[in-house]
Amino acid sequence: MCLGVPGRVVSVDGLVAVVDFFGARRETRLDVVDEPVAPGDYILNHVGFAIRKIPAEEIGETLAMYEMLLEEAESDMMAGDVRGEIDAAGPAGPGAAPERGRGVGLGGALGGLEDA
Repeated sequence: MCLGVPGRVVSVDGLVAVVDFFGARRETRLDVVDEPVAPGDYILNHVGFAIRKIPAEEIGETLAMYEMLLEEAESDMMAGDVRGEIDAAGPAGPGAAPERGRGVGLGGALGGLEDA
């Protein structure tokens, strides 16, 4: 099974975006995304590539579903790996700190949604 992970675009530089995934910031390629994205947009990421821009009206439901899947899969090895990656994530670059404690329980993913 393939798993896409939702995240909030923080910045865009050509075909590379910095994306916040529940407080962990990662570079994500924009080569195959279905439409242009800008900071504040949400994307669905798969293996380092944004594959879909999440429509604004679907963001809350998408993030809530992802959070629920992680919570319900307490003993699932894949969910444990995802949680471990999120917990172990460090800054994306010099001086960058993960945004934690906002939005959905894993922190950060809903950051900025309140202002949308």
